[in-house]
Amino acid sequence: MSEILVLGAGMVGVTTALALQERGHDVTIIDRNAPGRETSYGNAGLIQTEAVEPYAMPLAPGALLQIALGRGYDVKWNIPGLLSQAGAVFAYARNSLPAAHRRASQTWGKLIRQSTERHGPLIEASGADNIIRRDGYIELHRTPAKLEKGRKAVERFRTEFGVESTLLDGVQLRALEPSIKVDILGATHWADSWNCSDPGGLVARYAALFERRGGRIINGDAGDLHRKGAAWIADEGEGEHAVIALGPWSPMLLGRYGLKVPMVYKRGYHRHYHMDAPPHHPIADFGNSVVLSPMRRGLRIATAAELTSHPRLLPPQLSHGEKAAKELFEIGAPVEAEPWTGRRPCMPDMLPVVGAVPDQPNLWAHFGHGHQGFTLGPVTAEILAEQMDGGPGWSELSPDRLHR
Repeated sequence: MSEILVLGAGMVGVTTALALQERGHDVTIIDRNAPGRETSYGNAGLIQTEAVEPYAMPLAPGALLQIALGRGYDVKWNIPGLLSQAGAVFAYARNSLPAAHRRASQTWGKLIRQSTERHGPLIEASGADNIIRRDGYIELHRTPAKLEKGRKAVERFRTEFGVESTLLDGVQLRALEPSIKVDILGATHWADSWNCSDPGGLVARYAALFERRGGRIINGDAGDLHRKGAAWIADEGEGEHAVIALGPWSPMLLGRYGLKVPMVYKRGYHRHYHMDAPPHHPIADFGNSVVLSPMRRGLRIATAAELTSHPRLLPPQLSHGEKAAKELFEIGAPVEAEPWTGRRPCMPDMLPVVGAVPDQPNLWAHFGHGHQGFTLGPVTAEILAEQMDGGPGWSELSPDRLHR
């Protein structure tokens, strides 16, 4: 029997196992799929030290009207998808109000600024330097109003958080990204952040590092978790402790153990496209609600959020993103027959759940990172590992807050 059983082989689960292993614990990971093939696979590949404020729901009347009428591409929804999580969505909106959002940002900013520091040693030890670039990403500003907003963000983030960035005019942008074929007014180069050309591959390399250091990975049903005497058992895995790191599948499992977890499930899509001359950096085109990232498989077009219970075969956000990408670049045909889709596990208070599950001895939670599980996995893994070794944990992240 292992000392600790980690349920989930995404970025959060694998880095949890590595952090515990580093402290001398005997750890087993169990997942139905190979490491890094679920939610951790489907992202823009960014390790975002500049994302010091969690994503807030747009609450300006004009933005809400756009969302309600289905005219924008930041958030799409349908009635079943919205009704199935109405309470959590309403709480997320309430926590997007300025005072609540500032409170969440105080904790979030402390977490996010540690991300490259925590990823760095794992990247080196796992031999993943060839899929990592440490030169940031570029956010486009298409109008004078957006450019001015970008300038204010650059100044505020540098003053308040020490984030390094540069505001570019159109000429400077073209010098950095000569493959852009249209004139853009300006951009922000967020130089602090790192990017990865194979997000699922990075998780797989972290998992291989875990195995080289003596860890065990089982392909099995993590949702089978149950207690037998003093042990936690899932499929063929067994441990004195169990850590639930199953992302969007965590609430269903924890409901069996008395913890009701409200969650906003933001569905995202991406697809890769052939490109002979890809950009040097990921390009955030927030005006069109997409991020365009150069990946090993081609240019990845990653969309914003959709509130829906079931994925669409032809998501309008991805079609719009493809149109925006073709305006900017010379891109070719899609690499895959169908787009990838997955859900981002967002907590209504915008903070991950990290710590001991109430009233369940030796059961621990580690999930709910929203859009930033890929970035924050190693950071919150260290917080959880310290708590499991007797440390105090972070009360702001504790599962206890879900009982309050």
